[in-house]
Amino acid sequence: MTQRQSIPSGTPAGVRAPASPASPASRGGFWLVGTILVLLMLSSSAPSALYVLYQEKWQLSYGMIAVVFGVYAVTVLAALLLFGSLSDSVGRRPTLAVSLLLALISMLVFAGAQGLVWLLVARVVQGLAVGLATGALGAALLELAPPARPALGAQVNSLGPTVGIGLGGLAAGVLVQYAPAPTALTFLVLAVAFAAVLAGLHRLPETAPGVGGPRRIVPHRVRIPAGIRRRFLVLALSIVAVWSVGGFYLSLGPKLALSLLGSTDHLVGGATVALLAIGATLMQLLLVRFAPLRTTLLGLGLLITGLGLVLTALYASSAPLFLLATVVLGTGWGGAFLGAFRGLVGLGRPEHRGELTAAVYVFGYLAMSLPAVLAGVLSARYGLHDTAVAFMAVVAGLCVLALLATARLAARTTATEGTTATEGTTATEGAAGTEGTTATQGTAGTEGATATQGATATEERKAP
Repeated sequence: MTQRQSIPSGTPAGVRAPASPASPASRGGFWLVGTILVLLMLSSSAPSALYVLYQEKWQLSYGMIAVVFGVYAVTVLAALLLFGSLSDSVGRRPTLAVSLLLALISMLVFAGAQGLVWLLVARVVQGLAVGLATGALGAALLELAPPARPALGAQVNSLGPTVGIGLGGLAAGVLVQYAPAPTALTFLVLAVAFAAVLAGLHRLPETAPGVGGPRRIVPHRVRIPAGIRRRFLVLALSIVAVWSVGGFYLSLGPKLALSLLGSTDHLVGGATVALLAIGATLMQLLLVRFAPLRTTLLGLGLLITGLGLVLTALYASSAPLFLLATVVLGTGWGGAFLGAFRGLVGLGRPEHRGELTAAVYVFGYLAMSLPAVLAGVLSARYGLHDTAVAFMAVVAGLCVLALLATARLAARTTATEGTTATEGTTATEGAAGTEGTTATQGTAGTEGATATQGATATEERKAP
């Protein structure tokens, strides 16, 4: 006879209790989820190093390449908004299983691609996989984080994407340059990796508290509460600037680096994406304990510096300066995004946090896709070099605007906090003074009453 497992009193009937993060299975599951996150992001950036080959092989224009990139970002956003909370009811493990299966299919479509339509289909399927997994991955990392290191889940969730993007660009660059059949081999290797992770997914403990309840698809509501819209829009400027740069680099950056070098070494193209991601990762590690507004300001300053160096490199046609500028740009990218994202999510009350996060994703993914597509279309007409100069100049102007607006917001926030602290101190001193006066009056009254009673008693004793 098997012993029946008890369900905690706080768990509704029919709903399975989540696993404890202290168990060995949970510890292994935490790193499995982290691996899935890095692998998905790695596969999403791998095509960046291959776009040059696709252009040469199928005579694709810059605009077509940008559309292939942009359709991925839009699909991720759509899947995230529609299915972002699906894992709360069906479970983290089933949601991730479907996501990994879609990712595996997209890799096989990439490997057998015969033209533009194949690339678009592969990117759409890949976007669905990433969008479906994003909510489940973020929740699972927080739920499975070791009790001794509760912040580790949030750290892996924020660092995983940039680490994966960097590894994807570098690994794809190596395979393109030195391995046979790179447009197929790169994705076949990734398909094997996804299959291996999918096979081991049964070991992942289920942590979703709502598993066993009603299964519903509840799209994320996108809403910005009226009281915080001005602050939201100020910080959203940084999100738009950051992801405009990211979208350009992930779609057209490798080709730009190769043209500046006058080289056919595709490792350089992959390294361009990797350098951007490495700079972002290092800056996020350094600034993790800084206040959001200070982090945003520092990131925007570095972003402006990096964009200035990129413009100088493009003007001088200097590949070494372009690569150095990319690292600086990456540090600004990581800092500005980290600060702005933390500041935006922390603006609203807990019941509005999901709506705010959805709004941040809308701004981020649209900024990553639409400017990149526009840059690709303009590159086909005016050339990649001139378009890159104009693009970086516009983004630099947006960064300056964001920097000024954020500095003003930070000053007003500091002044408000100072006023609140002063009012609090005054109120405390006033209360203390009132209590002191009352106590003094009470003491005086008591002493007066005692003296009067004493005098009355004396006179009564003296009376005949």
